[in-house]
Amino acid sequence: MARSLYEWLWQHEFWLPPGITWEDMQESEDTHYPQPRDLLLSIPFALILVVIRYAFERAIALPLSSKLGVRDKQRPKAQPNPVLETFYSTRCKNPQEGELLSLAKQCDLPVRRVQKWFRRRRNMDRPRLSKKFSEACWRFTFYIISFFTGLAVLYDKPWLWDHRECWTGYPQQPLQPSLFWYYMLELSFYWSLVFTLPFDVKRKDFKEQIIHHAATIFLISFSYCANYIRIGTLVMVIHDASDCFLEPTKIFNYMKWKKTCDSLFMIFSAVFLVSRLVIYPYTVLYNTYYYSMEIFQPFFGYYFVNALLIILQLLHVFWSCLIIHMVYKFILQGTMEKDMRSDTEESDKDEERDQIREKEENGIPYFSNVRSNGYIQRNGSEPLDTRAHLANGHAKER
Repeated sequence: MARSLYEWLWQHEFWLPPGITWEDMQESEDTHYPQPRDLLLSIPFALILVVIRYAFERAIALPLSSKLGVRDKQRPKAQPNPVLETFYSTRCKNPQEGELLSLAKQCDLPVRRVQKWFRRRRNMDRPRLSKKFSEACWRFTFYIISFFTGLAVLYDKPWLWDHRECWTGYPQQPLQPSLFWYYMLELSFYWSLVFTLPFDVKRKDFKEQIIHHAATIFLISFSYCANYIRIGTLVMVIHDASDCFLEPTKIFNYMKWKKTCDSLFMIFSAVFLVSRLVIYPYTVLYNTYYYSMEIFQPFFGYYFVNALLIILQLLHVFWSCLIIHMVYKFILQGTMEKDMRSDTEESDKDEERDQIREKEENGIPYFSNVRSNGYIQRNGSEPLDTRAHLANGHAKER
């Protein structure tokens, strides 16, 4: 049965234009074509990239983060509590009101104390700022290398300048060593992202990231097997162009360089919109849909690859709408809107509110934002004016 499935899958009618069979794709000493078995090499290469990334983050990115002033926030730790820890690990990290009441009874604690424990415990699991910085540094380094590698590989290739050349002689287009290694570099990187997903910073679109990585690996692998190498190289270099600006935007955001971050975000937005909504449709979609039919008649592979590329373009439109919305907010507010993918800490306002309540319950007055210029001070000294600003925001004449 497996052999029958294999023979059905590799029918030349699926993969090759009319009139071309697998016998026409036989290799010789001087001519090599893409072989599906070559893709297996991407797995060990991906593991090598994981090792390189680990060394890069420990030896370069982390020391760089401290030199650039990226500081991890001090987080109060949740006190050891076996009952709450078991519930947190096995059932739910954010319990509902009824569950909080039940847990409070089991532990003989106030409900607010249980809420505080879960809030602190969730914050303990959130990635440190230095980890986010290191991850962004690694991706920025790779995208820069990948983008300029793509330019170096393609600058003397005729299909970069004349897109009809993508189809000259197709599918009997020999595989050049530089194109093979460029493909292995890109495919290995996305495999490495899959391997490190459990350890990377988990954002709110974690499931979408998995789908994106799987789709990218499938697209690269399919284009290699079907010898859409020339189109594939154009797609990869176009996508890397905007990613080169996305990661440094994150880096400067973590460094609190607001103006630089905002400027890079605007540059990234322009490059993304131009490359994905202008260059990609003309260079890739129009090329595969129209120019390819000058060389051969449509077949299954033609329809399949065009469907995949159109789905990719729909994703570009979706992401572009989000970016345009952020740019619009930036123009109105003068600052970049927070990345909605980020999982922000539950902060300090909740923590401070609990502290105020505890002090009030113990009969200790608590005053926030205490200064000497007219406000009541912690040491009880008199204010400079006759108005005392209380913690609840009201003012009382003295």
